[in-house]
Amino acid sequence: MKPRTQPKAYSEIEAVRLVWLAAFVSVFSFLYYQRHGDILLYGDAVAHINIARRVFDSQTPGLLQLGTVWLPLPHLLMLPFIVPMRLWQSGTGGSIPSMAAYILSVLGVFRLVRTVLTTNEGLGASTKVVAWAVAILYAANPNLIYMQATAMGEAIYLAFFIWTFVYFTEFLSDANLGADNTSTEKRSIEKKCNSLTKSGLCVAAACLTRYDGWFLAVVLILVAVAMFFRRQEFDDDPHLKSSAFSRTALFKFILVASTAPLLSLAYNAAVYRNPLEFANGPYSAKAIEQKTATVNPAKGNLHAAGSYFLKAAELNIGEANWQGRFWLLLAVIGSFVATFAGARILLLLWIPLPFYALCLAYGSIPIFVSSWWPFSQYNVRYGLELLPAFAVFVPLAISLFVRLAARIPSLKLSSQPWQGLTTFVIALAIGAINYAPIWSNQPICYQEAFINNRSRIALENQLAKWFASFPPDSTFLMYLGEHSGAFEQAGVPLRRVINEGNHRVWKEPYDAQGLWERALADPAASTNYVVGFQGDPVWAAAKAHNLTAIVEIHTSGQPPAAIFQGAKTR
Repeated sequence: MKPRTQPKAYSEIEAVRLVWLAAFVSVFSFLYYQRHGDILLYGDAVAHINIARRVFDSQTPGLLQLGTVWLPLPHLLMLPFIVPMRLWQSGTGGSIPSMAAYILSVLGVFRLVRTVLTTNEGLGASTKVVAWAVAILYAANPNLIYMQATAMGEAIYLAFFIWTFVYFTEFLSDANLGADNTSTEKRSIEKKCNSLTKSGLCVAAACLTRYDGWFLAVVLILVAVAMFFRRQEFDDDPHLKSSAFSRTALFKFILVASTAPLLSLAYNAAVYRNPLEFANGPYSAKAIEQKTATVNPAKGNLHAAGSYFLKAAELNIGEANWQGRFWLLLAVIGSFVATFAGARILLLLWIPLPFYALCLAYGSIPIFVSSWWPFSQYNVRYGLELLPAFAVFVPLAISLFVRLAARIPSLKLSSQPWQGLTTFVIALAIGAINYAPIWSNQPICYQEAFINNRSRIALENQLAKWFASFPPDSTFLMYLGEHSGAFEQAGVPLRRVINEGNHRVWKEPYDAQGLWERALADPAASTNYVVGFQGDPVWAAAKAHNLTAIVEIHTSGQPPAAIFQGAKTR
């Protein structure tokens, strides 16, 4: 019996061309936003960079500086790039992992579609152009292009998310092949088992990047287990031991995919004495919601939560309401196309929708959109998580309409190449119509960052000027949770700053021997300058010890800040 083989999903020359195209877009956009000073607009981007920096540049360096609320992988990826002072100050070092992830995700979404749509008879012309249309729609999204130029984690997560499905679908593409006793068939089975393991590794990486990955891991494990039990009818097959979907392969996938969340829970239990420290600790989203009394318009309402998330996703696709809704309609139609075409695995690209609906309704994560109450912009960037679904399903829907139109004799679209070219042109035209207004008015993610952080940036600019004017060996006491960017701008190494991370985190709730606690007990004796913000622990300690303020800074939208004179001030 001649062994059946799976045709290669794409050629090397196509991959090279796509990577070069994505690299050009990535670098050009980064240089543009860097020149205009926009890569550090997000306060979270600044925080990510400085969390990574504190691992080696701190009074108490080490991996515990990574904390717990934000997962560690993005910080570890950017860590080697922020060692040079210039790359740290400019934020460039934090952008490099995001840019690399963007390039990989563009290649991944292309490979995913080609793998799913490839048949044993070979690639059709329409399949090739649909894959290119998907890749271009994904790569050209203005919001993704902006986010990949920053130190935010969205681009990194999307890369792991997409490649998880790339390897999972490559496993499934041959998982149904009958087993042969030929060496070729055995090698094919080994290759597919390796694809399943690689998928598990990508899930694990996603789990170490964002909590979305934890939900993804659960769903994929359930899918894999369900598929395995569906094949139990072949238990009597003499070739089962060489089947691509063996118990060993399934167990390995489950083990790899679940390792990251389990390790995270174990880390929190060992270090913080609370496995859910990231969810209910003092720096968690729940604690921030209670402290700031943040409004959540979708609290307790799953339907409203899903609607807010879908609205955020639409705003990441088009400026006008009709544009986002049109894309959503096409994506839903494309989902039906994938279902009836035997590509149901692609439906898992909608996983972010139930995850964020649950988070908004029953968690402490709100999304604000400017057109709905409370008429603001907050966490709109989360809508980017549905970009892979939009990019994949919209061309599939267009392809369906083109095939239906091909039945009209006067259109002369009966040949497959013409259908493919027509699908490609229409998809790009729709993308251009949607994306052009976004570029003219700035991406919604850029607007969100600018609106919510301009007062923070103004305050940090003033603080940085003062820090730069002090003697180069000056030491500081400051709570870094909100304004670590001031030291970054001034080029002051964080090892000269006593901050809230300089204590033994396992000593809860208070470390009497911690450097941070001892400095608060006598702030003037610890450093040259004490920097406080009204309401934070340093401000309270400085006022309690009657320290003299060298300068007070008042910025609209920010609490008053003051630089106090320490006992060591020359």
